[in-house]
Amino acid sequence: MKTPKLLPWYARKAGISTERAETLWRKAVREATAETGWVGNSEYWGACMDAFVRLLEEERNTLCAPKVLPFVQSQARMWRLPLLAMEDVFSAIHANWQRNLDVPRKAA
Repeated sequence: MKTPKLLPWYARKAGISTERAETLWRKAVREATAETGWVGNSEYWGACMDAFVRLLEEERNTLCAPKVLPFVQSQARMWRLPLLAMEDVFSAIHANWQRNLDVPRKAA
């Protein structure tokens, strides 16, 4: 059976491999077939997706990956602050320098 086109996206979102997501999809298809008794109608596909999302959530909850990405991103922003401030200072100095060079001098 073909897998959904968005399966790699679901896998990345859950933090699992595509192969593991394919395994969970096949399990969801088996559960939906047993639950609905039909194959191919909208109720069946809805049950497949519901079971797949539930299985992905269960799989995500078993992973021990810490959520450090927001912390790392905030630290990267903090490290860039002095560089951004220095860039603003140099831009102001450059603009002032250009302004002073363009002013015509009065002849005495």
